[in-house]
Amino acid sequence: VQLQASGGGLVQAGGSLRLSCVLSGRTFNMYHMGWFRQGPGKEREFVAAITWNSYHKYYSDSVKGRFTISRDNAKNTAYLQMNNLRPEDTAVYSCAATEYFNGNYSMDSSYDYWGQGTQVTVSS
Repeated sequence: VQLQASGGGLVQAGGSLRLSCVLSGRTFNMYHMGWFRQGPGKEREFVAAITWNSYHKYYSDSVKGRFTISRDNAKNTAYLQMNNLRPEDTAVYSCAATEYFNGNYSMDSSYDYWGQGTQVTVSS
């Protein structure tokens, strides 16, 4: 399984970006997908997750109401729509995939495959 994240960039506070994550090598709809981020000098943290059938979506409190996770199984792609961005959202964003959350979608140890990350920088 390979994951390729894209869509990062530099944006002013209040702006929007949409990240994409393409999965290849296996059937996309076998996997739940997650987005994590790691800011400068910070540990990696959970952002959002979505089940294979899009029935359940989960968000961290810090992004709830501003970010939306989605997926298109026909395109083997997961998305993270980020609106009303803040400087504290600046981070490298990585997508991840797993067949089973094992009870905890917000832990990075629950995921088996990771993309390389895409940089998001929000200026004030």
